[in-house]
Amino acid sequence: MTATLARKEIDDTAFARLENEARLLNPLLKGPTAKAGRVGFRGELALRFAPKMADEARPPELLCAQAMAIANVGQNKLPFFAGYLLSFEYLKDVAEVLGDTLSADGKYFLFCNNIDLSKKYQVSYLGAMFYVLPIDESTVYNELLDLFYLEKNDLKKKDTAGKLDAVADAALKFSGRFDIISYEQGLQLMGPVRNPNENRPV
Repeated sequence: MTATLARKEIDDTAFARLENEARLLNPLLKGPTAKAGRVGFRGELALRFAPKMADEARPPELLCAQAMAIANVGQNKLPFFAGYLLSFEYLKDVAEVLGDTLSADGKYFLFCNNIDLSKKYQVSYLGAMFYVLPIDESTVYNELLDLFYLEKNDLKKKDTAGKLDAVADAALKFSGRFDIISYEQGLQLMGPVRNPNENRPV
């Protein structure tokens, strides 16, 4: 599929505004999946942009990494979104950036580096319910496979779009229930924010 055709598909989905705002970054996938009428994204979601210096484009100040999402052609809501955050605090940024693409029945998963590894929560924000889960040394993709009881070996032969389809389909059926807390309670419960540059070789 050409970039023009892929962009046309995106323009008729909930990704359109996010794409126009240049928030869908570093994509492993950004375009149609194997499911008819479905567009997928795997990459990074820009949450806060750095001030522009003249014509110089600067990297975003804040990202939701390892983002995965699907959108349906002709619909303006995201049925599924998942991503990694250094801090639970940034749930607010994700919700505000996704904004009008969120729905009350969407399945949204945020893996946060600074919540108790033994805890899982549900947090309502801007009319959407977010599943908030801990993450340590794993990846969002692997954590979702575990959460949905998907076998990695069963997905190995699929391409990036096929793997996203499998994860998204499982997410849409997910009906797990965790402790429901408010965003404000989450701020009180969260731990310190890890420095992402620590222990890196100079």
